[in-house]
Amino acid sequence: MIDIIGASFKENGKIYYFNSNNFELKEKDYIIVETERGLQFAKVINKKTINEKIVINNLKNVVRKANELDFKKNQKNENDASVALKNATKIAEKLKLNMKFIEASFTFDRNQLMFYFLADNRVDFRDLAKELASIYKTRIELRQIGVRDKAKEISGVGLCGRELCCSSFLCDLDSVTINMAKNQNLSLNPSKINGLCGRLLCCLKYEDDLYTYNRKDMPNVGDIVSTIKGDGKVLSVDIPRRKFIVEVPKEGNLELSLIDDEDKNARSN
Repeated sequence: MIDIIGASFKENGKIYYFNSNNFELKEKDYIIVETERGLQFAKVINKKTINEKIVINNLKNVVRKANELDFKKNQKNENDASVALKNATKIAEKLKLNMKFIEASFTFDRNQLMFYFLADNRVDFRDLAKELASIYKTRIELRQIGVRDKAKEISGVGLCGRELCCSSFLCDLDSVTINMAKNQNLSLNPSKINGLCGRLLCCLKYEDDLYTYNRKDMPNVGDIVSTIKGDGKVLSVDIPRRKFIVEVPKEGNLELSLIDDEDKNARSN
């Protein structure tokens, strides 16, 4: 059995997995880990025990549990990155580059300084990168991000009245499609199904599997179905309850339900 550690480099950030390297760690511990970018300061989110030894060869290692000096160095890196963000904004304005910086971060060993920015179009930032490299004497990387990433960084309050899911607990921003809204019989009014970022609500994905399952054998609005009172037209469907309303001539409206997945017949309540 092998212990692997799930850790994040920032609050509610993506979780990456590492070989525990036999360190005794628990949730909320802070650690120094190896990454492709260099050493990073991270927080333990979860711990798993697996029995597939082959997986361990694909994982980077936990270097050590963070000590007091590591905390001080990480704090300095965060402060310096905040200053670097302001400097990058000033240089971009001087070079007349249409870009808005969202975040900057040093790797723990300061081998790389990463900038995240928003832009409507592709930006030629080569001159900007050269100036930043001359100031900070380290490798500079600039990465263009989307509006969903921006919403995750700055947060806000959603239509439900709660803090945005992306900034409060979602670690990964999964793909959300318009078919998910259609699958749940939601109004396709953008003001109802789009979040603050202007993209489809992340929560459309939460119950999509359940709706897909419950939709099995359900009729669509407008379909003609047979009932014990005769043929009728489907007026509405209630997918979670697997029920639907049918208008039968001379009989009025009937509420019907599917008995189960094996029985495709409808019965009257």
